[in-house]
Amino acid sequence: MALWTDRAIFYHIYPLGLLDSPRRDDTGEGLQHRLPGLGAWIPHLKDIGCNAVYLGPVFASVSHGYDTTDYTRVDPRLGDNDDLAAFIGACHDADVRVMLDGVFNHVGREFFAFRDLLEHGESSGFRDWFIDVNFGQESPLGDPFTYQAYEGNFDMPRLNLLHPDVRQHLYDAVRVWFGDFGADGIRFDAVEQIDREFLGGLCAVAREANPDCWLVGEILATDYRDLVRPGLLDSCTNYEAFKGIWSSFNDRNLYEIAYSLNRQSGPDGIYRDMALFTFVDNHDQDRIASRLTHHEDLASVYTVLYTIPGVPSVYYGSEWGITGAKEGANDDGMRPALALPDDPATMPEPWLPEHIARLSAIRRDHDALRHGEYTELHVASEQFAFRRQAGDDVVIVAINTAVREVTIEVESGFEDGSILTDALDDDVTVTAEGGRFRIPLAANSIRILVR
Repeated sequence: MALWTDRAIFYHIYPLGLLDSPRRDDTGEGLQHRLPGLGAWIPHLKDIGCNAVYLGPVFASVSHGYDTTDYTRVDPRLGDNDDLAAFIGACHDADVRVMLDGVFNHVGREFFAFRDLLEHGESSGFRDWFIDVNFGQESPLGDPFTYQAYEGNFDMPRLNLLHPDVRQHLYDAVRVWFGDFGADGIRFDAVEQIDREFLGGLCAVAREANPDCWLVGEILATDYRDLVRPGLLDSCTNYEAFKGIWSSFNDRNLYEIAYSLNRQSGPDGIYRDMALFTFVDNHDQDRIASRLTHHEDLASVYTVLYTIPGVPSVYYGSEWGITGAKEGANDDGMRPALALPDDPATMPEPWLPEHIARLSAIRRDHDALRHGEYTELHVASEQFAFRRQAGDDVVIVAINTAVREVTIEVESGFEDGSILTDALDDDVTVTAEGGRFRIPLAANSIRILVR
């Protein structure tokens, strides 16, 4: 795994949305230099403590970016290749890494090989670039053949990743991403559907191009160990923890997230040696401010994100508590155009960026939070406490979702008389007595106790 990820905190940008690009581009001819507008966001994301960007799809497509039509040309709605190289260069000048979105399972219908198949039919030399092409019947879109489509969406035909020319085409594209653009990593879209042999080859190409890259897979349901292992991915999206966080707070049932964290990262945790990609919302999921039943939980939810095992990511705009939700199959609500506010006081939660910045600083200062071992200390429906430890660096996190003040007792692990201070409130300390800490918790609050 790339060494830089130990200190990484990601800022997730969906550029087609943030930069207010047209929802569709059916001609590919309307060049608009929007990407330079991202440069203004670099100081902001650094202000809240982020030092890496997960940049959603930037390569040519017709609609949402996950229907790639050219793997080495920037989407003209965003700009050109020089714009992307300049943005990544500006990020590097600011000590910010950039991870690109890679969509290798499927392409858009304007991808050159599929266009050739539409034009030349059974005589096309690209017929075998796609899976299960059958000229015996029409596709739902009226094509004179059928084919495998991504989740039944015939705007996105699936690539035949067993075909050597398909592999070479994608390998060459990845070399461009690292060589010409200077990418630091790839987030693999729909990686559960990707052939494992192809994935291993692509990961090898990426690591040859940039030995310090970080390769992350979008995994929704598969056992993470199937894909995060030597020769394949370095990490994956931790959807289990994502669901556990918001659901536990909404239901006032902290047993759920406690169970997931212990299963994943506890003493016998099945993923305890993985640095998983953690988040509370993204381009596919309702904004956390929309999803939470109890809006007063927003600070605590981010505090959990920054203190559990994993590499945290903040989705653009959510640091101000903006809302947005899926409407049927329409994801636009989670992917809005957004400008940096001239007056942060006009944002829904103007206090939240400062809280996130403080969490970033606390995480940066403690090895225990970045890569320390995880141990559950206390769990009840409305209270939860855990310890993170790396050598002599120990951090205890305690959560209360009740509407009343409570005091919980946990095993201290320190000599009696040892004192811990709340990194979020220097006026609060706890002292080990009889091998225990008694931790006072205000209603709907969380503490990060450090030495």
